[in-house]
Amino acid sequence: MMGRLGLVFLLVTWAGGAWATSQQKIVEAKGCPDCRLVLGSLRGLDVPDANFRGANFREADMKGVVLPRADFRDVSMERTEMEKADVTDANFTEASMRDIDMEKSKVAGANFSEADLRDADLEEVDGTGARFVDADMRGATFRRAILAGANFTDGHLERADMERIIARGVVFRDARMDYVDLDRADLSGADLSGAHLKSARFSSTNLSGARLVGANLDDALLRRTNFSGADLTDVKGLSQEDLSLACGDSKTILPSGLKIRRCSADDQDDD
Repeated sequence: MMGRLGLVFLLVTWAGGAWATSQQKIVEAKGCPDCRLVLGSLRGLDVPDANFRGANFREADMKGVVLPRADFRDVSMERTEMEKADVTDANFTEASMRDIDMEKSKVAGANFSEADLRDADLEEVDGTGARFVDADMRGATFRRAILAGANFTDGHLERADMERIIARGVVFRDARMDYVDLDRADLSGADLSGAHLKSARFSSTNLSGARLVGANLDDALLRRTNFSGADLTDVKGLSQEDLSLACGDSKTILPSGLKIRRCSADDQDDD
C-alpha cells in the first residue's frame, strides 16, 4: 500500500512556481490529506466523502467543487475561492479559513466548530443545521444566508453582517455579537440566551418566540423589532426608551417595570 509521502508525491508536483495537482488522481485517491495545494486549481472537483485533513488550500481556486461529507479538519483555507461549492455535511473543525469566499455555497449540516472564519464571505449560503460552535467569525458576512437550526453557541460574531438572514430556531447561546447587523433578519424561535449584543442592530427583525434570557442588549437598536412571544427575562441594558420603537404581544415576557406596545400591521416591513 502506498505510504502517505508517496501519495503526496504522486498527487502534487511543482510547476511554474505553483503547485499543480491532478484532479483525476485526487478523485482516484478520494482526497489528499496533508497535501500542499497552495494556489492550486481544483475548480469543479467532485469527490464525495473525500479526505483532505490537514491540507493547505491557501488561495486555491475551488469554485463549484462538489465535496459533500469531506474531511477538512485542520486545513488551511485563507483567501481560498470557494463560491457555489457543495460541502454539505463536511467537517471543517479547527480549520483556518480567514477571508475565504464561500458565497452561495451549500454548507447545510457542515461542522465549523472552532474554525477561524474572520472576515469570511458566507453571503447567501445554505447553512441549514450547520455548526459554528466556538468559531471565530468576527467581521464575517452572512447577508441573506439560510441558517435555520444552525448552532453558533459560544461563537464570536462581533461586527458580523447578518442582515436579512433566515434563521428560524437558530442558537446563539452565550455568543459574542457586539455590533452585529441583524436588520430584517428572521430569528423567530431563536435562542439568544446569554448572548452579548451591545450596539447590535435589530431594525425590522423578527424575534417572535425567541429566547433572550440574560442577554445583554446595551445600546441595541430596536426599531420595529418584533418581540411577540419572546422571553426577555433578566435582559441587561434594556430601557423603556429602547422599547419605544419595538413591539410585542401579551405573551412577551419583559424585565420588571418595562412595557411594550402591541405589534400592528404598520410594523410589517414592506422592503
